[in-house]
Amino acid sequence: MCRMTCLLVSVLWLVPSARAAEPLALSVLDAAGTPRSAVVDGNAVRLQAQLDRPARRATEVSFTLDDGRLLGSCTVPRAARACSSSEVSTLGWYWAGGDDARPRRELRAQAAAPGWRARRELAVAPRPVVFVHGFMSDHHTWDAYTAPGGFLAQAGLQGFAVGDGRAEGALDTGALARLRSPTKTLPENAAALQRYIEGVKRRTGARQVDLVAHSMGGLVARYYVARLMRERDVAQLLTLGSPHGGSECSGLASALGVLTPAALELRPAFVRQIFNRGVTRRHGVPFHLLAGDPIADGFRAPCSGVPSDSVVSVDSASAIPGRVQRLPVLHTDMTASAEVFQRFVLPLLRHGAGEAEEDARRVPDDTGDAAAQFTQVVGGRVEAGATVEIEVQLDDVAVAGFALFDPSRALEVTVRGASGRVINLTPQEHGLMRVEDPSSLLTLGYGFDRPRPGPWRVSLRAPREATDYALLARVAGGAVLRSSASPLTAARGQPVRLTAALEHPQRVPEGVAMRAVVHRPDGSTETLEMPGEGAARSVQWRPTQPGLHGIDIAASGQAGALRIERMGFLAVEVRP
Repeated sequence: MCRMTCLLVSVLWLVPSARAAEPLALSVLDAAGTPRSAVVDGNAVRLQAQLDRPARRATEVSFTLDDGRLLGSCTVPRAARACSSSEVSTLGWYWAGGDDARPRRELRAQAAAPGWRARRELAVAPRPVVFVHGFMSDHHTWDAYTAPGGFLAQAGLQGFAVGDGRAEGALDTGALARLRSPTKTLPENAAALQRYIEGVKRRTGARQVDLVAHSMGGLVARYYVARLMRERDVAQLLTLGSPHGGSECSGLASALGVLTPAALELRPAFVRQIFNRGVTRRHGVPFHLLAGDPIADGFRAPCSGVPSDSVVSVDSASAIPGRVQRLPVLHTDMTASAEVFQRFVLPLLRHGAGEAEEDARRVPDDTGDAAAQFTQVVGGRVEAGATVEIEVQLDDVAVAGFALFDPSRALEVTVRGASGRVINLTPQEHGLMRVEDPSSLLTLGYGFDRPRPGPWRVSLRAPREATDYALLARVAGGAVLRSSASPLTAARGQPVRLTAALEHPQRVPEGVAMRAVVHRPDGSTETLEMPGEGAARSVQWRPTQPGLHGIDIAASGQAGALRIERMGFLAVEVRP
């Protein structure tokens, strides 16, 4: 009888009715000090150690992540029961340095002297991705990413496209339906991006987002990071074909005085000499730059240098410091390309976030493609059923690429070379391209290697409806026009000196004529003759309106029997 009773007592002693409390507990606190069991990647937390009784002596506690990474430490004072670490960033916890998501992480605490340990599981959600569209686009640009079953959904990520109504804020970078309506400026669009990011953060509880921007959206995002970001709420910036050095293709729209000021803000003279010099701070945000390079032949790039994505050259897409990757993708295909997502965007969403240098320490190159030259831009209107003929003078150039801006996309184009013969344009021989996406800045392009010098004639016929048009030719070789404005940023009424010099490698140009056409912010124009002798001229201009002004310097002359036409595109920002 005693043996059975004693055995029962022993079993009860070995298996207590209630589990004893652990001497050390671990909690995760948000910025407000509230305990959390889940966070969004990139959010800041504090780790709290709590003892089950007051400490007999000062007790140091260290905190580690499940991969062994030391996160911090704290010391529980004598007679106290708890301590908290300094702020810990969870940036990168969701991917854990690998391609597989880690939606649950284990945190560990250890009190060294007593040898106590504690564990806490934490749910981690991925950072939201915010997409920023470019020139003459809207949030639908990103449908391949944000639609149900799209790129992000397949990767288990959540995306928001600026202007989709899921948060306050929308960009206005122009639209074909309202060509003559003013667009927002880069600072105004950046302010709209700021409101949108704040809305996404409130909606998701995220402290940081990833920014993915296409084309002009990259300039908007850069302005936000440099001038408007109040805290580090951008984990990283990915730009796809962004014209960080500008795009000369914008000269088509600005020549017609439409889609301003956005079209003027894309001019290389503005981006390289004004924007890039003033928008440099990054506040630790890494920049990753994608440059498209499928076009290598000059005659296939009607208004950009090569290699290019058709409207933004590799030189422009990589004109600022950043990690550059090149892919053979056209500008208009980048936002729907599975290759771009798999080879550029997704790997960076997994691994690219982190700390970068505080600022862009290398001064961005503001020279651009010195060899790029343009003939005079011709713009106007074709009435329904009518035809206009444009004469373009080509001298001894190596390459000529023609770009047409036709909002109707219905103009019938006939090209006659210097011999007077009609040329049947083909994609293989002349790089003929017809572009439906308005963000491309042009609607039709073609070009020629070693074109015959002389007058080339382009006929435009509007078969059904009247439409505006603009045509320019980008040339390499032959004459060069060098132009500049000083100062680049001026007060209203302050004199601005415009200078230009027409040069030819074999002959001194004769019979030179020059004029400057100023495109004002209100859409009006002002023409200034540049009188004088010789091939170098200057004129003084006094701006009367605040805002960004585009200035076209048109020069013509003779080099022996060859007629020369060149145009330079400048920009001056006028303060109120």
